[in-house]
Amino acid sequence: MHLSDFIDFSAIRTSLTAREKRGLLQRLAQAAASQLDMDAGTIADALLEREALGSTGFGGGVAIPHGKLEGLDRVYGLVARLDQPLDYDAIDKMPVDIVFLILSPPDAGADHLRALAAVSRVARHGTAIEKMRGARGRDALAAVLMGADERTAA
Repeated sequence: MHLSDFIDFSAIRTSLTAREKRGLLQRLAQAAASQLDMDAGTIADALLEREALGSTGFGGGVAIPHGKLEGLDRVYGLVARLDQPLDYDAIDKMPVDIVFLILSPPDAGADHLRALAAVSRVARHGTAIEKMRGARGRDALAAVLMGADERTAA
């Protein structure tokens, strides 16, 4: 699976403001809800439920919050760059400033895992993450993601 299969490039956020993890998850839920025509509270609850199992802070300043939701018919993702890094209880204890949100239908286990793998390939590519941090706008950030998608697909 490639990022372009599930990332909503029109929903990329380049300076999302959040001061703590719960607030960030709620902001992400609101952004996804407006794109998916779903209830933001339901999305936030799914993200918080998953987060209660363990932090989705991937390391290197990246988080991959994810959850499964009734009513979705496909894997959906969006990307946000925060205006300021925040404490996310990441595995490496580093603050997070790049976030990949993944939402999936409950029965999309394999596709959900493929989406997580696609994001983790990009997140492990330090050059791509640094380029994401330096991208000046949504189109530039989308171009970095598409380039990273092509490199990791090879």
